[in-house]
Amino acid sequence: MSEAQLQIRGLRKVFSGARADVVALTGVDLDVARGEVITVIGPSGCGKSTLLKIIAGLEADYEGTVELDGLPVHGPGSSRAVVFQEHRLFPWLTVAQNIAGNQPLRKPAVRARVEELLRVVKLEGFATAYPKELSGGMAQRVAIARALLRDPEVLLLDEPFGALDAFTRSHMQDVLREIWRVRGTTMLFVTHDIDEALVLGDRVVVMSPRPGRIHEVLPVLLPPLRDRASAEFLELRAELVRVFGAIATGDEGEKAAA
Repeated sequence: MSEAQLQIRGLRKVFSGARADVVALTGVDLDVARGEVITVIGPSGCGKSTLLKIIAGLEADYEGTVELDGLPVHGPGSSRAVVFQEHRLFPWLTVAQNIAGNQPLRKPAVRARVEELLRVVKLEGFATAYPKELSGGMAQRVAIARALLRDPEVLLLDEPFGALDAFTRSHMQDVLREIWRVRGTTMLFVTHDIDEALVLGDRVVVMSPRPGRIHEVLPVLLPPLRDRASAEFLELRAELVRVFGAIATGDEGEKAAA
């Protein structure tokens, strides 16, 4: 793997509660290479979303370090963009206005950039549509285009396809893989879905139950165009299922002892 673009060392995050503190993450170390797609998967409550929020600069008061291109992350910045499970589009704005955000569409450079992103997410012809006129998958494509507007170095996606039906979800995975192929953007993608983790990721980071740790990192040595029916894909899927089974039964040392 090439030199890390994103470096996480000794990450620990504790949320203070009325009755007791909750350790969300502990001992998290991770290097992400430039242009790499990392999928993060694990049980509910294991700190996957918290990890993304810390990288985005939306969570503070943690122990450890998070560095992007050798510089510490302190708060939000244009170097990182987030796509959430809900598209969070403004219903009173058109698709083009939602993508442009606070940048005026009357400027030729902004308008050209928005038109380019509409082509990237395959929504040409929908610039003047409103969110209520879009399907769930189309709305998420708008959210992804909005996140790409400022050319972030790292795109952080927190279960953006979780609410979509299976057909639309599969299509959106293809759209995201195509965006990566064309733009080479570094991505961290949180999911609960094993197949999705393997379809999108160059590596799969498996988190343990709370307090969240990195239990295992599985390289996905498959071609960019993933065939879910291939023997190689099914073998990796079986390995991930085995890892989850070990976590669920508390036998996390099984692989190390084998």
